[in-house]
Amino acid sequence: MSASSYLKGGRMGSGGVRGSNFSIGGEQAEADPLLMEAFYESDDYRTVSSKEDPRCFVIARTGSGKSALLQRLEEENVDHVVRVAPEDLSLNYITNLSVMRYLDELNVSLDPLFIALWKHVLLVELIRHRYKVDSYAAKMNFLSTLREKIKRDAGKRQALEYLEEFQDRFWVEADERVREITEKFEEKINKEAKGSVGFPGGAAGTATATVGGGLADSYSTETRRELTDRFQRIVNETQMARLNKMLKVLDEDILDSRQHFTYVVIDDLDRDWVDEKIANSLIRCLFRAVLDLQRIRNLKVIVALRTNIFENLDFGHRSGGQEEKFRSLSFHMRWGPAELRDLVGSRLRVASAKQGASSSSIADVLPRVNTTRGDAFDYMLARTLMRPRDIIAFFNETFAVSADNERVSWEDIKNAEDSYSYKRLLALRDEWKMSYPDIDRVFSMFNGAIVPMSKDDFTRRVEDVALLPADPYFRGGEWLAYYTAEMWRNPGGDWAAWYGPLVALLYNIGFIGCTTGGQSTVRYVRTFPEFAERVSNLEATVGFTVHPTFQAALDIRLDGLRRG
Repeated sequence: MSASSYLKGGRMGSGGVRGSNFSIGGEQAEADPLLMEAFYESDDYRTVSSKEDPRCFVIARTGSGKSALLQRLEEENVDHVVRVAPEDLSLNYITNLSVMRYLDELNVSLDPLFIALWKHVLLVELIRHRYKVDSYAAKMNFLSTLREKIKRDAGKRQALEYLEEFQDRFWVEADERVREITEKFEEKINKEAKGSVGFPGGAAGTATATVGGGLADSYSTETRRELTDRFQRIVNETQMARLNKMLKVLDEDILDSRQHFTYVVIDDLDRDWVDEKIANSLIRCLFRAVLDLQRIRNLKVIVALRTNIFENLDFGHRSGGQEEKFRSLSFHMRWGPAELRDLVGSRLRVASAKQGASSSSIADVLPRVNTTRGDAFDYMLARTLMRPRDIIAFFNETFAVSADNERVSWEDIKNAEDSYSYKRLLALRDEWKMSYPDIDRVFSMFNGAIVPMSKDDFTRRVEDVALLPADPYFRGGEWLAYYTAEMWRNPGGDWAAWYGPLVALLYNIGFIGCTTGGQSTVRYVRTFPEFAERVSNLEATVGFTVHPTFQAALDIRLDGLRRG
C-alpha cells in the first residue's frame, strides 16, 4: 500500500491547510487508521449486527468493506465475538490425505464429514469462549457445571459424552482437533478396506495396505459400486447423533440467555487456504452447518464471501434443494452515491481534526460545482465501481499530487486519475487472476479504444482476445478456450452465441458496460446485474464502453478525443 494511504506527520493550521501526507484512511481494513473513528454505520452493518435479523451470509465484491464491517462488529462486541480463521483449521491437511483422494475417485460424497467438522469446530470454539476453557482444570470445571445442569435429561447426558471423548485435548487449537477427527475417520476407512478389498497384486480379502494411491481406477464397475456404498455409509456416520444433540445443549444450557449472545465471524474464505478443487465443497458444507445452527437462539454465525465464489457454489445441484434457504439468509453489500458521499465526508472530518482543523467537508476540499465541469465528487464517483476502497483511493491519490493548500483543483484530480486508474486496473486483475490467469492480457486488448466502441470495433478486439492462447507465454488458455469455444466450433452460430460468453464475463466483473438501441445510457453490472445473462440484451447491444475507472490506464479516448 502506498505511503499516501496512511495518516502521517502532516499538519493542518488554523486556516485548514492540509499536510503533505494527508489522507482519508487506508484502502484495506487491516491498515486503516480511521476505521473505528470514522466508521460509517450503513444499513449493511445494522443487518449484520442485528440479533433479530437472521441474514448471516455477507456477499460482496473485493473492496466493498466486508472486512471493515466485521472488524467493527468485533470492536463493539469485544466479549461476544468468536473469529474462526479458515487457514487455521488444517483444511489443506485434510484434502491432501490419500484417503480423501481415494474416496473422491470413488465419487463418495464427503459432505457429511465436512459438515460434521464445521459443527464440531464451531461448537468447541463457542464452549471455549463461553467458559474460558484453556486448561485441564478449566475443562473439568466446565464439564462438572454442565453435568449438574443437565443431570435430569438422559439425552443430554449422552450428548456430553461426545465432549468427554476429547479428554485433555479439549482445549488445543482448532487445527489439532480437526486433525484428530480426520485421523479417526481415516482409521475407520482403512479398517473397512483391510481384509475386504482386493488391491491389485494381492488376493481378495488379504489386503493390508492402506487405501489411496489411485487404486480406485483399477476396480470393475461392480466393485466400485460396492465400495462406494460401503464407504459412503461410514462417511454418513460422521453426522453423529451426539454431536447434533450437543447443539441442543448449546442452545438450552450454554448460550442460554441474551447476556450470552455470541457472534461467530468467518472471513477470508477467498484466500488460498485449501486446494481449489475441494474449496467449493467445504464452503457449501459450512453454509449447511450454519443453516443447522440457526436454531440456536443466542447465536449468530456470520460468513463473509466474495460474490464470484458465492455464485460458483452450485447450491441447486449439490445441496438438496436448499439454495432458496441460503439465498434468503444472504445479503449483497452494495453502496449508493449518497452513502459513499457520507462515508467520505465522515473520513474528511476525522482526518482534518487529526491535523488540527476544526472541520473539513467535501465542499471544502474539492473544486466548486460549476455548469462547465459539474460536480467534482460525482466525477470521481463515476470512476469507481461504487465501493469504499475505490473512492478512498481516488481521494488519497488526489491529495498526494495536490499542493499543500486548502482546496484541490480539477487539474489535481485529472493528474491523480492516471495513477489511480492504473492501480484500479491492477486491483481488478488481482481480484480475478485466480479464476482467470493473465486476464490483464485481455484488458490490454482494449488499449487506445475510442468509446463507445461500435459492435464491429468491439468484435475485432474480442477476436484478438480469442487468439491469445496461441501465445506460448499466455497462462489463461484453459479458461479462455472455454469462453471462446463457440467462435471455433460453431460456424453457423450468431453473434450472441459466438461472443456472448466473453461479453458476459467482462461485463460481470465490471470491466465493460453496454448501450442498447437508441439509448445513450450505459448499463453496468452494479445497476443491471442480470443484463449480460440474456441473449436478447446482447443482441440489442449496439455499443460497448470500458468502465471509466479503467479508461485512463488504457488510454481510452472519448468520441475520438483524449478523455477529459
